[in-house]
Amino acid sequence: MVFYPLFAKKYLLNYLTVENISKSYGELSLFENISFSVHKDQKIAFVAKNGTGKTSILNIISDADQADSGKVTYRKGIAVSFLSQDPKLDNNLTVEETIFASDNPILKIIANYEKALLNPEDTETYQATFEQMEQHQAWDFETLYKQILFKLKLDNLNQKVSTLSGGQKKRLSLANALINKPDLLILDEPTNHLDLEMIEWLEAFFAKENLTLFMVTHDRYFLERVCNEIIELDEGKLYSYKGNYSYYLEKREARIEREAVELGKTKQLFKKELEWMRRQPKARTTKSKSRIDDFKDIKHRAHQRRKDHQVQLELNMERLGSKILEFHKVTKAFKDKIILNGFDYTFKKGERVGIIGKNGTGKTTFLNILTQTLEPDGGKVVKGETVKFGYYTQSGITIKPEQKVIDVIREFGDYIPLKKGRQISAQQLLERFLFSRKKQYDFVEKLSGGERKRLYLCTVLIQNPNFLILDEPTNDLDIVTLNVLESFLLDFPGCVIVVSHDRYFMDKVIDHLFVFQGEGVIEDFPGNYTDYRIYDDSLPTVSKTQEDKKDKNTWKKNETKLSYNEEKELKNIESKLNALNYDKKELENKFNNPDLTQEEINTLSEQLQHIINTIEAKEERWFELSAKLED
Repeated sequence: MVFYPLFAKKYLLNYLTVENISKSYGELSLFENISFSVHKDQKIAFVAKNGTGKTSILNIISDADQADSGKVTYRKGIAVSFLSQDPKLDNNLTVEETIFASDNPILKIIANYEKALLNPEDTETYQATFEQMEQHQAWDFETLYKQILFKLKLDNLNQKVSTLSGGQKKRLSLANALINKPDLLILDEPTNHLDLEMIEWLEAFFAKENLTLFMVTHDRYFLERVCNEIIELDEGKLYSYKGNYSYYLEKREARIEREAVELGKTKQLFKKELEWMRRQPKARTTKSKSRIDDFKDIKHRAHQRRKDHQVQLELNMERLGSKILEFHKVTKAFKDKIILNGFDYTFKKGERVGIIGKNGTGKTTFLNILTQTLEPDGGKVVKGETVKFGYYTQSGITIKPEQKVIDVIREFGDYIPLKKGRQISAQQLLERFLFSRKKQYDFVEKLSGGERKRLYLCTVLIQNPNFLILDEPTNDLDIVTLNVLESFLLDFPGCVIVVSHDRYFMDKVIDHLFVFQGEGVIEDFPGNYTDYRIYDDSLPTVSKTQEDKKDKNTWKKNETKLSYNEEKELKNIESKLNALNYDKKELENKFNNPDLTQEEINTLSEQLQHIINTIEAKEERWFELSAKLED
């Protein structure tokens, strides 16, 4: 196993050492002899494909599971906090009681002070607790923990844990970990169940606080802005990259290219040694026996191959007609809470809409009305006859007892139609979704969370929808699968609606936003999430305050000299040009490979020319639209 050590001079204290741990489940070996260290001030992201052992490693270092071999050692005296996907909380406590139930001594001082306030006659106790508050600067700490709870939308301190949703419990567990300010904080998908505003606040919190972090996350902007080191588990080996996500992508690609070159050399050596083996007489000299032993090692290395099968999503899509989906003066409220208030919109072919907004503003209700699983209070939703929804919900796949992976797909048929009249078997389809033939006969309940989500995504797409609705599709998916899903959505000719807290994903796949602002207010913004944040941050504070006070319409459109569709097109072109120029640069770099065949050079040249032509066409259209703004 290749291991790149994680120590550096600037990291003075070793907080955690993981030595030669291994884990298997029956015949399935997740990893063998894995070793790494976490030092003070490191902010490490742990990256791996779904099903390769991320959660198992977190469980082992948090003592929720035991390794088959090896050991985990923490520095004596350090405080460690864990945030798991399924936190264990006492349902009998309130939100505030949960915070005070921790072992933090300052919280106990605050609790004693607040108890003394209830008994003002006991002036001696009050004076003693007041002095304790002063001595330990507990006033600031009290402000901090209440601010953290407020930012994580847990401001009802008397609410019972038993009444919290799963997302609220995860946020309460996160708040507990942050408030205690441990020396080492270990996090499993910390951005799940957080809205976009919370995620951005958490990024700022980690930038400001001197916390040592070890986390599993698929949020690529979070990786970029928070982490200063990335550890990747790939093909059973660990690799360390001392930089953020962009640095990791660059160096990982270079590593894989080097490995491919080495593999090519090893295969040539294998052919040469194989010829020698075939020519050898039965009688062996000592020297030839040594060469035979070396041959076995060369053969093993020559037959290694990366398991980078891509998820190819070339499924057959039903044709969309001229009428797709129309909202006419739609209203919806729950008691005094207004969700929609006269919402009007007509969806057009190929639209890619992102939906953002704080929790509780009605995003899921809107999707249920759109798919006609929930009736509006007023107005109507008109669905075109050719529209076929594919609805990926947060609830995920329904697991049946002792159901195997292959059986889930065969419920939709033994053969699945592809484009151009072709078809593939259920087994072949699952292989394209990264499920090996052996994995297809595993029970669904044995799959990791990410593998279940991938299987669920497969069941949605194989039904050939032409209008995809994806509600938090990125949760628990690994970065490899996310990249492929993004590529598929960019080529998908139907309509797409995405609700996601993954800003990187939203930026890449959507053309415009529905911004749910609460009280029935939905703003249609012509751009991606980053565009919206720049626009929103540029608004004067006074203007925002006045906007909140005035009577808002339910449907706002930006007034410019461009029509709505032209404005949306202009933003879309700007976004696409950035992506195209990046693709152009990547292709140009590939020509630096001296081992390219003439056929590969011709293919790359055709791809490059196609991108250049597309860039020129989009730039020409951009100038046309920009000229209108200047008129």
